[in-house]
Amino acid sequence: MKRFNLVIALIVIGAYLGMGTVALAADGNNGKAGLKSGISMITDAGAGKLGGTIGAGLAAIGAGIGIGRVGAGACEGIARQPEAGGRVFTSMIITAAMIEGVALFAIVVGILASL
Repeated sequence: MKRFNLVIALIVIGAYLGMGTVALAADGNNGKAGLKSGISMITDAGAGKLGGTIGAGLAAIGAGIGIGRVGAGACEGIARQPEAGGRVFTSMIITAAMIEGVALFAIVVGILASL
């Protein structure tokens, strides 16, 4: 199962990098896709787009991992002490909301950096 998760994570990272590469190819050649004289150079604007794309992708991946760990810990805690389920659930929801808020902020910053 861990190997499957690693493969999925690599596919997602590759997709984000692919989107950044398409943006770079279109940006450096007057809006036309393709290479200019067979030379590919990353300009300052292109590096910003690539960095923003990678940052947004990593923020989404990190938020997914974090919320998954919070949920797993809450389920384990409720299984050990069912009478504390309400308090554990409330804490889990608040923590997941905080993680989601930070991740959304990071994704918006990454998207704005790639514009």
